[in-house]
Amino acid sequence: MNMIKTFYPDRWVTSAFSIDYQAMYENGYRGVIFDIDNTLTMHGSPATAQCRQLFEQLRLLGMKTCLISNNKENRVKPFAHSVQSPYICNGKKPSRLNYLKGMKMMKTKREHTFFVGDQLFTDIWGAKRAGIYAILVDPIDKKEELQIVLKRYLERPVLKSYQRNLNRSDR
Repeated sequence: MNMIKTFYPDRWVTSAFSIDYQAMYENGYRGVIFDIDNTLTMHGSPATAQCRQLFEQLRLLGMKTCLISNNKENRVKPFAHSVQSPYICNGKKPSRLNYLKGMKMMKTKREHTFFVGDQLFTDIWGAKRAGIYAILVDPIDKKEELQIVLKRYLERPVLKSYQRNLNRSDR
């Protein structure tokens, strides 16, 4: 049972756009690392007006941002440019190294940084391994590539266990 808790997020919300970033800032967070695909936009889609507005809101709050994606530069760079955020492509999540690199780029420490992503075994596990607060969001699009569909199938028992063991009052 303890092994399964390794993959638990610290929080689970419906969307990256439903997080109260002002409250996170008031609680001492100064940096947020985001996954892109199915977290901020549909897989492979450009940044939407909603994405650009979120990143502008974060800048106005004084929050630093960084994008970490396992995708290639030709996918990540245009998205990052559109939302005006530093980025890391070919992120090798769940390796903790690029989460640490992201914090270095933002000049934040673990205790002042949080992560937002849609996959347990890459995004959330990587953030937990790096020692940062991890927020899981529901995937934006249910239509996904086969390897992700298979991961979602494996995520189900972990999420059911999480639901049984933790208070889900924020959903």
